[in-house]
Amino acid sequence: MKFMYLLVALFSVTFTFGQNAKSVLDEVSRKYDGYKTIQSDFTFKATQANGENFSDKGQLFLNKPVNQFKINLPAQDLISDGKSTWSVLKEDKEVQVSDADNSGQSIGPNNIFTFYKSGYKYGNSSTTSNGSDGKLTSIDLTPEDSKSNYSKIQVRINKNKHIHDVTIFDKSGAKYTYTINTLYVNSPIAESTFQFNKGKYPGFELVDLR
Repeated sequence: MKFMYLLVALFSVTFTFGQNAKSVLDEVSRKYDGYKTIQSDFTFKATQANGENFSDKGQLFLNKPVNQFKINLPAQDLISDGKSTWSVLKEDKEVQVSDADNSGQSIGPNNIFTFYKSGYKYGNSSTTSNGSDGKLTSIDLTPEDSKSNYSKIQVRINKNKHIHDVTIFDKSGAKYTYTINTLYVNSPIAESTFQFNKGKYPGFELVDLR
């Protein structure tokens, strides 16, 4: 009987944590759903299972109603007009064109603000301090699909109900963190931002994968 009481108590605590985490993320979703365009400077950090580290900085532009985005990185540009995606590999002087993936199955800067809406179980919710950024609400998410490459995803949310960072724990032991450094919303973004202009990449080979 003691085991049964313990099991019920544990379930109740887990359910409460899940409900609390869901209410926080619902509030975050309502904010982002009200934004049509987003501009952001972000930092990407990868830690491999062997301890090797890699970090990078980039810029992100989103036109949410039509699934358009542009990501500028030192070694690569990603441009999507909602139908096709151009991956510009600067060192290789190559541009790969593929059909746009609007499924939301993979996690990246283009859907970092919305990926958690479906396909995840809500876990623990806790509050941590982050220096000048003040208190952050940390929420653990577990993929519902057991075949997912991710074992856990941790989202930290700031006092403005905006995402501060997202850390993806890969089953291989690697860890990937996207940190949102600046956020500008509902500012006009030129339509040409989301169009591939071959003239900007002279001498690049175009590889069509569609």
